[in-house]
Amino acid sequence: MLVVDVMKDLKALRREYHFRDLTEADCPDNPFLLFEKWINHAISSEVNEPNAMVLSTVALDGQPSSRVVLLKEISGQGLRFYSNYQSRKGQELSTNPKASLLFFWPELEQQVRIEGLVNRITREESSEYFMSRPYSSQVNAIISPQSQKIDSRSTLQQSHQKLIKEAADKDSKLERPKYWGGYDLIPNYFEFWQGQPNRLNDRISYKRFGKSWSLNRLAP
Repeated sequence: MLVVDVMKDLKALRREYHFRDLTEADCPDNPFLLFEKWINHAISSEVNEPNAMVLSTVALDGQPSSRVVLLKEISGQGLRFYSNYQSRKGQELSTNPKASLLFFWPELEQQVRIEGLVNRITREESSEYFMSRPYSSQVNAIISPQSQKIDSRSTLQQSHQKLIKEAADKDSKLERPKYWGGYDLIPNYFEFWQGQPNRLNDRISYKRFGKSWSLNRLAP
């Protein structure tokens, strides 16, 4: 009975969007410029986790998987994030480098979909970022066998404390493990979504053709 009641409540959930329009006149030739404008607006608007994005990868058997990661850098070529290369996403990217990203800022009634190919960045770039992370985050990256089965949470906590003690005893800095580093997703597709009343939402897509981008409006 409880499940039925909950499902009734879910069906009734509805919100009207009304903030702003997204017109072709708002869209520059290069989608990176519009994306930077939107994410900077999300940051200045102090939305929750403005650089959080859903990363979706696909295994060899065609099974997709998704998780939230953090965007750490934008360049003219790609969008950068970091992870354990031996994690599920790392293994899937090693066999199928095609992936997608999804940003959703509900406070602004906006979302951005980005698709493309993913490449590992250089060891030097990964190490530079690794050393800039908080010490505890460096420790966690070293001791966590991401996506693998573990006995218990206490196992990780013990490994965490052990590594901190060993590093303190040696008075040495931590080094980036070879199995951890950065990726760049090189986009070939952007889609910008702006909520509108009556679900007539604005959707503008960009598709890469060589060095240029084609712009199209999509039906909601």
